[in-house]
Amino acid sequence: MINKPDFGAAVADSETTDAHAVGKLAVAPEDGERAILYGILASGLEQAADRGWLAAVAALPRLDGEIGAPLAELSRISATVDPEALRREYHDLFIGVGRGELVPYASYYLTGFLNEKPLALLRQDMRRLGIERDPDIHEPEDHIAAVCAMMAGLIDGSFGEGGEDEASAFFRAHLAVWAPYFFKDLAASTTGELYPALGRLGQAFLAVEVEADRLFAERRKTG
Repeated sequence: MINKPDFGAAVADSETTDAHAVGKLAVAPEDGERAILYGILASGLEQAADRGWLAAVAALPRLDGEIGAPLAELSRISATVDPEALRREYHDLFIGVGRGELVPYASYYLTGFLNEKPLALLRQDMRRLGIERDPDIHEPEDHIAAVCAMMAGLIDGSFGEGGEDEASAFFRAHLAVWAPYFFKDLAASTTGELYPALGRLGQAFLAVEVEADRLFAERRKTG
């Protein structure tokens, strides 16, 4: 995967592939919020949430619209949950003995197997965009956390200046085709409270993103 996003600080090091970087470029406020939300999903799913992540999520400002309720639920749970319990829950959900309850990779959701064509296509786009994986991470790059982190970097400019067209193409190719199903499955899990709540946030956010991308594509056609 790529380097872990730091959504709490909302700052990126331009010399790394740290994906969450609100403020790298002058981005619209709504795009800053989008990058933050992708950063929350990325850093919350890369590994078991620690005390720093929980404190940052608990302190996030409230949002309106479809994202408001699931974000408020996640913030509320983050303020009280036991990090030790989260480590067990993360293991049961994503690691397990042999495999976890969920397999959070694009290849698996799209083909039923790991390390398949979706991963190869993602790596092609990563090379084209100049995105490099963290050499200390040995997970395939099509893990949901890594793809969300890349999306955050495309929105805020950490990964070049391709703008909306590049971010939209990446979203359609590498997130819209499978991530809504992953978040639906995570939301339906009965393992703990926090990760299903993170799934509901992902569900709501991706639904908004899918509709916004559809409208963007329509404007491009008629513009």
